Amino acid sequence: MYRRVIKCWITASLLTLLTGCSTLPLPSPLAPNPAAVDAKSQGKADESRPPSAVLPEVRATVDDKYLLTGEAAKQLERGKASWYSPRFHGRRTASGERYDMYALTAAHRTLPFGTVVRVRSVALGREVDVRINDRGPFTRGRVIDVSQAAAEALGLLELGVTEVSLKVPESTQLGDELVAPVKKNRRTKRRSSSSGSP
Repeated sequence: MYRRVIKCWITASLLTLLTGCSTLPLPSPLAPNPAAVDAKSQGKADESRPPSAVLPEVRATVDDKYLLTGEAAKQLERGKASWYSPRFHGRRTASGERYDMYALTAAHRTLPFGTVVRVRSVALGREVDVRINDRGPFTRGRVIDVSQAAAEALGLLELGVTEVSLKVPESTQLGDELVAPVKKNRRTKRRSSSSGSP
């Protein structure tokens, strides 16, 4: 009789033990790290964002009344403007600087190096301020050669050559060579022809 009781007790104990093992809770999956999720979502947002939304827009023009020097502008001359070919990029200019097609620079026949000039497209009304660091242009009728960056701001890349007006700081000293050099040549020719006539 005791043996039966012991067997029943052992059997019941084993069943209880097995039941307890089978009902152990399974480990829950690890929750994702919030910092890692934010980093991934931020990375996706940066990749999908257009470059224009990330990089600041650079304006080529400034206030209409003043040049980059802070001085009032005065009218200088009007004529045709052209722009440098990309093949000149990196070459030495007359001032000794390297031509940078991405900088707002220009060539003028007589203005001092470093002079800030406001170039205005007569056809499109666009303006850009450039710094003189080279000599030219040497084609009749043209008054200034601008860099590729300045040409893009003026809408000159598609046109090639266009009519522009030039303004300089009010304090810029304009020598005699800037006052209608073509007219001076004509006067000289007239004087020489009149003196040679009988």
